[in-house]
Amino acid sequence: MTEDDLSKYKYITVKGTSLFPPVRKRKRWGRGLSAFIGFVVLILLALIAFFYLTLPDVSALKNENPETTAMMEYREQQSRERGLTLRRLQYWRPLSRISPLLIHAVLISEDDKFFQHEGFDWDGMKQALEKNIDHKKIVRGGSTITQQLSKNLYLRPVRTPWRKIREAVISYRLESELDKRRILELYLNVIEWGNGIYGIEAAARAYYQKSASQLNASEAIRLSSILVNPHRYTPDNNRNRRMRTKRLLLAERMFKRKLFDEAVYQALLAEFNS
Repeated sequence: MTEDDLSKYKYITVKGTSLFPPVRKRKRWGRGLSAFIGFVVLILLALIAFFYLTLPDVSALKNENPETTAMMEYREQQSRERGLTLRRLQYWRPLSRISPLLIHAVLISEDDKFFQHEGFDWDGMKQALEKNIDHKKIVRGGSTITQQLSKNLYLRPVRTPWRKIREAVISYRLESELDKRRILELYLNVIEWGNGIYGIEAAARAYYQKSASQLNASEAIRLSSILVNPHRYTPDNNRNRRMRTKRLLLAERMFKRKLFDEAVYQALLAEFNS
């Protein structure tokens, strides 16, 4: 019997046992699921394209310093709603006129892989998610310096899926248009360091009555430690356990990277533990 002959039969039995059972029709749910996934992906791509085309052009930031940011305007609006007038302190400084100790402290504190990633630290985001799940609350963020800059420059501090998409697209644009040093310079000049205090030069003057170029190791560590919440913490507060732990950890990491010597490190340990 040839293969063609076999095809004439739905099945053949031997002692009641089917050698060739009837062919069942394939379920169509697989095709429906694939179509649904394709539709969702298409919608997401369309949204990203829409945001990409409608979001601000960041190329001007190559040579121009922003006069204001979305965060500054948001804080001022909050103050007006409370019947207050918020005084804004900001003095622009190029990266070359900012203490290297402060720059290193901020990088270690906020985004230690800044010069290695392209705007998104996927490992850091995964670790932050796992830690937040373990604690059943947000105890750690996974945003890079580029993402933080995106939020400060253009977005209001509200947590929605659309804002996260906008943030991602802006971050991609910043990394595509600007070099790393310029992104870092923008960040250090617009980030909040307290109520109405924007940028490291304003923070150095407000807290230590000196220029950002003159900040020592202790001041650099104290200032970088409060970036997690500059409205709640201050550099001169050494009683808060979270701040003390963070400062000791920063001092240890900076010492291991030979950013200061043993004598400075021991002095910092004594200061932060007091």
